[in-house]
Amino acid sequence: MSYEKVLQAGKIVVGTKQTIRALKEGKALEVIVAEDADSSIIEKVMEAAKDANVPVTKVDSMKKLGKACKIQVGAAAVAIIR
Repeated sequence: MSYEKVLQAGKIVVGTKQTIRALKEGKALEVIVAEDADSSIIEKVMEAAKDANVPVTKVDSMKKLGKACKIQVGAAAVAIIR
């Protein structure tokens, strides 16, 4: 279900650094993280999302999340932005 959200979203940023930046700038509406990504990376994103009061959705696969973002590699974190 969350993969569809990413596909339907107008604007997204892909990757941990860009997601955290979008959260800090107040641009992120929702964050999607892959559960099979490195936990230390995911914790940083989750903490930034908590600080920004932005909902986080977990999906099972980095590979599928990357595919939903139309990229050739896996994605650990994606932010749907304004």
